[in-house]
Amino acid sequence: MTLSLGRGAVGLLGPNGAGKSTLLRILLGFLAPDKGEGKVLGHDIRRDQALIRRAVGYMPESDCFVAGMDAVTFTSYFGELSGMPRQEAMKRAHEVLFYVGLGESRYRLLDQYSAGMKQRLKLAQALVHDPKILFLDEPTSTLDPHGRTEVLELIRDISTSKDIQVLISSHILADIESICSSVVILNKGKVAAEGRMEDLRAIRYSLYELRVKGDGGPFRLDLEAMGCRVEETEDRIIKVYMPAEGDRMDIFRAASRTGVQLRYFVKSRTSLEDLFAGAVGVD
Repeated sequence: MTLSLGRGAVGLLGPNGAGKSTLLRILLGFLAPDKGEGKVLGHDIRRDQALIRRAVGYMPESDCFVAGMDAVTFTSYFGELSGMPRQEAMKRAHEVLFYVGLGESRYRLLDQYSAGMKQRLKLAQALVHDPKILFLDEPTSTLDPHGRTEVLELIRDISTSKDIQVLISSHILADIESICSSVVILNKGKVAAEGRMEDLRAIRYSLYELRVKGDGGPFRLDLEAMGCRVEETEDRIIKVYMPAEGDRMDIFRAASRTGVQLRYFVKSRTSLEDLFAGAVGVD
C-alpha cells in the first residue's frame, strides 16, 4: 500500500485484525515485513529506523511507562531516545507537558497518574522531539467522555495549528468523523477504501431513508435483489444503500411491484459508520 497524508488528520480504520497496529509498527521498524519495501519521509523502513523515529512521533495503544519516574523526566528521556541533546530534551519536555495540560503535575510520579493523565503523557512523549508525522494508536480508547473530548481537541489543534501530519488508528468511528477529513480503511491487510470522506461517500453508494405502509418484507427482498443493502432502524425508518450506478426510481418501482406505499422518502448523507460497513462488507 502507498499512503500519502495530506494536511490535517487522517483516520486509519478497519475491523479487529485488519492490520492497523501492525502497519504502524512496520512503518516504525518495530516489525520487519515478510517481503516488499517501504519508505517513510524518504527513509527506508528496513535500514533507516533511527531516522524514521527521529521524524515520527508514536503514541502506542498500550502503556509504555517506567515505574518510579516523574512525568518530566520520562518525557525528557523519550526526547533523548529520539536524538535530542539532554538539555534541549528537558526544556522541550516542560513545554509539551504544559501543552497537553500536565504542567502542574509534571513532577508527580507516573504511578500516581489517572488513566486520562497517562493518555496525555503518551501524547506528550510523542510530541517532545517535534516530529513531522504523528502516529496515534487508539488515543481515546481508555477515556471517559470528558477525557475523550479533551484529547480530541488537542489532536485537532495539533493537526490544524502545528506543521504536523497526523495518522490516527481508532475503532471509535465517531472520533475519526469528528476530527478527520480523510480516511484509510483496511480490511484483511489491504486497503479497502481511501480518500476524503466526502468523496468516498459520493462514489460508494447513495443512501435513502424511507417509511412504508404495507408488508415491508417482500419490498426489502426486492431491493436486495437489485444489489441494495437494506436496514431498518428501531423507529421503523428503512435505510436503503443504493450502488452508485443505481436509479432511485427503482425504489418506487419496487414499492409498486410489492404493493407497499411510500409515506416518507429522503436522500441522506452517509455517516462514517455506513461508509465503514460498506467498505469492509459488514452490516
